Amino acid sequence: MESWRLVWRDGFVPVVSTAGLEALRDALQADDSRLTQGSTTTPPPLMCVQDWPVEAACALGFCGWQGENLETVGEVEEFFARLCFEADQRLGEPAACRWFLNWFDDTPRDEMRQELLNEVQRALVERLPIDRVAPAAETIKNTSEVAAA
Repeated sequence: MESWRLVWRDGFVPVVSTAGLEALRDALQADDSRLTQGSTTTPPPLMCVQDWPVEAACALGFCGWQGENLETVGEVEEFFARLCFEADQRLGEPAACRWFLNWFDDTPRDEMRQELLNEVQRALVERLPIDRVAPAAETIKNTSEVAAA
């Protein structure tokens, strides 16, 4: 398996919310121009613009911006840094996140979109039974009543 894919699957997917993955999926499908390569955010994450609204973001930043409703450059940059730190910790390698980040930035856009879309959809399918399938409250109540009888 390619290094970028391993980092995505084992480093990032476990810490990105379902809402973040869904937002990224939609952006990849639509070729959303707000999904950018080569930078974390637009405007760039400089101290003087930390409170400015985000206009565009990389794949990870997009998950926070659109999936977690983060608004400012500073919020998205902090989210990005946290995800990278957590991925490195999960993988047990300093700067392991670079394998995904370099691939994302350097791969031609159409190829990146298709390959990453496949990965995002895979992650969402694997997550569906956990996030989306929950017994209705009435079913839980009825089961408890039967068990008590």
